[in-house]
Amino acid sequence: MTVSVALFGAGGKMGCRITDQLKDYDRYDVRYVEPSDSGRERLAERGLSATPENEALDGADIVVLAVPDDLIGTVSEDVVPQMDRGSMVVLLDPAAAYAGKLYERADISYFITHPAHPSIVDANSSLSGDNPDWFGGQGREEQDIVCALHQGPNEDYDRGEAFARDIYAPVRRAHELTTEQMVVLEPALVEMVLGSCLYAIREAHEHAVDIGVPEQAAKDFLFGHFRVELGIVFGFTDFPFSDGAQEAIEQTKQDIFVSDWKETVFSEERLDEVTSEIA
Repeated sequence: MTVSVALFGAGGKMGCRITDQLKDYDRYDVRYVEPSDSGRERLAERGLSATPENEALDGADIVVLAVPDDLIGTVSEDVVPQMDRGSMVVLLDPAAAYAGKLYERADISYFITHPAHPSIVDANSSLSGDNPDWFGGQGREEQDIVCALHQGPNEDYDRGEAFARDIYAPVRRAHELTTEQMVVLEPALVEMVLGSCLYAIREAHEHAVDIGVPEQAAKDFLFGHFRVELGIVFGFTDFPFSDGAQEAIEQTKQDIFVSDWKETVFSEERLDEVTSEIA
């Protein structure tokens, strides 16, 4: 059975990734919606052309909103009223759903999915090669994904996950979560915490270079310690930090982090604030 898909933002960053994944699948009839000239040029480079919005939505089983987060609410207000009853909207980020920005309509489903990206712990290929797969979903390295049925009948979860596995293929594990759990992961865990810490690490690396450490030496030393310390902290190895290293870590954590940082970052009030700003 052919599944009709209307892909909004088909020529954008995520839209092009999904386009590249779906364009050769026989089981999908994909209609590519792209208003911008630059996006249409990217579609043309792939031998594809844009479809008018009303034609794309006619009989569409799945509507993918691969548009910027801050446009999701506006686009859903335009698109969702035109959709067939029982069809599904697929979102690529939980912020708009969590923030209550989606158009309210009870007879369609909202499904959210997001990639975890290939793991640095068990990636199949080397990141030091000529063209490493940093992002995933290119038919090369497996990745895991998270999914949430934000609204709709329970049986629609399977329909959404099957589609998510295709747009992010190859997929190893798909984790079924709630919208609220997805927001804990992103933006809280991987953007607010991990992203902030990585920028701090980069600043520390640059500072080491500024005060005289040769840049390549600093980079080699830092990236090597990424591996061993990741293994120690997350329990992949039983090889511990030295007593001196553990003491330095505990002392420095007090200099870098305020004592209640987790309660602040993961609080409902903070997540409400951040998702509202995103969407």
